[in-house]
Amino acid sequence: MKLSVQPLNFEIAKQLEDYINKKTARFGRHLREDDELNIRLSVVKPATIQNKQADVRIGDLFASKTCDTFEQAISEALDALEGRLEKRKENA
Repeated sequence: MKLSVQPLNFEIAKQLEDYINKKTARFGRHLREDDELNIRLSVVKPATIQNKQADVRIGDLFASKTCDTFEQAISEALDALEGRLEKRKENA
C-alpha cells in the first residue's frame, strides 16, 4: 500500500504524521502493495470549532469528514472506508 498525505497550506506535525501511519497500518490486510491511500488535510474557512477536514481516497472509494481535530476527522473517514472495503470484499 502506498500512502500519500497532502496537507493544504500548512506543515504537518510529526505527531500527526505518526498518528496517520498508525491508523493506516490496519489497511494493509485490505489492500495490495500497489494500491494507493491518499489523505488530503485542510482547514475549512470560516474559522469555526469544527474546521479540520480530512479527505481520504482509496482507489474509487472516497470519504470526507470535518471535525474538531485532524485526528478525529482522519479516524472517522478511515472507519467509513474500512466498512466499505469489507463490504466490497464480501461481495467479490
